[in-house]
Amino acid sequence: MADASQRASQRRNQPVSRGRVVRVERLTPHTVRVVLGGEGLDGFAAGQYTDHYVKLLFPVDGVAYPEPFDIQAIRADFPRDQWPRTRTYTVRRWDAEACELTLDFVVHGDEGLAGPWAAGVQPGAEILFLGPGGAYAPDEAADWHLLAGDESALPAIAATLERLPQEAVCHAFIEVPDAAEEQKLNAPAGASITWVHRGTRPVGEALVAAVEALEFPSGTPHAFVHGEAHFVKELRRLLRVDRGIDRDRLSISGYWRHGSDEDNWQATKREWNQRVEAEQEPAAA
Repeated sequence: MADASQRASQRRNQPVSRGRVVRVERLTPHTVRVVLGGEGLDGFAAGQYTDHYVKLLFPVDGVAYPEPFDIQAIRADFPRDQWPRTRTYTVRRWDAEACELTLDFVVHGDEGLAGPWAAGVQPGAEILFLGPGGAYAPDEAADWHLLAGDESALPAIAATLERLPQEAVCHAFIEVPDAAEEQKLNAPAGASITWVHRGTRPVGEALVAAVEALEFPSGTPHAFVHGEAHFVKELRRLLRVDRGIDRDRLSISGYWRHGSDEDNWQATKREWNQRVEAEQEPAAA
């Protein structure tokens, strides 16, 4: 698992790739799958982690960027309000042989930036992106695995389930608005997948209750918990403080925060995480 310094290095050194839209598919009423391909993906590689991510680059209206596109030069030479907007998406699948990158988008009408783009994009369109980054892959030596998240974490959870060996013991909890948002997942025989329907409740409330009700198996776990920052904080307390699970057995972080767009969340995420970790550090024995 990559540590904070490694992740920071990844962010600084992420190359820029150019993907061309090959296919677009509506998976559920609110999930759109976009498959990117083309020569601009030559040299792209993913597969070490199951939470690989890329940062899509959306140009600011009215701003022309020099070619060849150089994100470091743009950040050095352009005022900050003219930098391309970035939106982070998990790599659902990377097919090196076909040179195709699959990304899944949660779409809520015209809300947001990347969602409406995915809902309206047509084959042939191009988009620039940074990456990949990544930090988590399931530890095959773990006695059992816990995967928990909302729909933003579903691509990583799905990729993790596909990576686990058939004999792996795994409990996966995925919160979505309702049954229509469930997806067919490939999982090992030993995996228990629980779809948690949010309904009208706040994001994560039902998910936290479902994980709290789990009778934890014996042995050493490896946990992946991601999604909206507030419920991630609650599950971190459950795992780290109440259950006493070592920090190095947890991949846990907020992908997003209710009330903030990605720009604001990324600007405050490190401080939020540091404060949460300080509040939830288990007392010394």
